[in-house]
Amino acid sequence: MFLQMILVLVVLIPLLAIVLDSQVGRALASRLERRGLESPGDVTAERIAYLESEVERLSNEVIRLDEEGQFVHRLLTEGKDQPGGSLPASDTTE
Repeated sequence: MFLQMILVLVVLIPLLAIVLDSQVGRALASRLERRGLESPGDVTAERIAYLESEVERLSNEVIRLDEEGQFVHRLLTEGKDQPGGSLPASDTTE
């Protein structure tokens, strides 16, 4: 068991060195460095601005859907109140 752990470590050390020295390892390192340089306040402000615009858009959409629902409701209730205002039955015989 102890010998197996030593062999795994002996194999993993060169593999880790190869991966970290590769272009993929360098790209990951530069991405981590850029993420560390960004101010968390900047990212948070951008996210808040985006969320506020989405809330505004969704609020307008809800208002529009409410107006459409009221219009359809008004059409249906006015159609029932008028004589002969109901929709004609469809003729399904062919």
